[in-house]
Amino acid sequence: MVVSSRIHPPRVKRIDDNATLLFIGDSITDCGRAHPVGQRAGLGDGYVALVDALMAVNHPGSRIRVLNTGISGNRVIDLEARWRRDVLDLEPDWLSVMIGINDVWRQFDNTTDPNQVDIDRFERVYRGLLESTRSGLAGMVLMTPYYLESNRSDPMRARMDEYGAVVRRLATDFDAVFVDTQAAFDHHLEHRPTQSLCGDRVHPNKTGHMIIARAFVEGVGSL
Repeated sequence: MVVSSRIHPPRVKRIDDNATLLFIGDSITDCGRAHPVGQRAGLGDGYVALVDALMAVNHPGSRIRVLNTGISGNRVIDLEARWRRDVLDLEPDWLSVMIGINDVWRQFDNTTDPNQVDIDRFERVYRGLLESTRSGLAGMVLMTPYYLESNRSDPMRARMDEYGAVVRRLATDFDAVFVDTQAAFDHHLEHRPTQSLCGDRVHPNKTGHMIIARAFVEGVGSL
């Protein structure tokens, strides 16, 4: 397991009215966004666009600029390869990262892949990205990967929870806002089946994206 080095810049929770907020991640973040950078009407059809709408509804006087650089299929090693172009060069004030689903999923659906991202590699690469970025940000949000399965002993759900625990630890070490998307989905799954959210236990419908969006805005104090 990677040994953590604790970093404590001043904690900021509420996003300033004129800040730039950048979202990066995999298909859940991408969700059909415009390229090379999704913004305004090109944020995609998922939680990023819903976050933008919720913040506008709750704080109509704010002018937060939202950017989306999610790419479908990405793992943390893919973020590493494009971090300069899709994060640092865009100079956001706030950064939100949700990654890890494909890092786990590939271990189950593509077991012959020689370039798997085990949990130690996941933490090492993720930590390196945050170390290169955190000091230049007003704030950061780290969102857990998730698996829409209520049986916590299911092998993929159990491993996803382990990767989520890494994200929780990184959020503490880098004084980031921690958003437990798995816990938000678990609350819904106490009352309704997985099929009410999606068909493959990963790609949510509009209800699922709203669950993620609400968890985000609650986390940053925008509700």
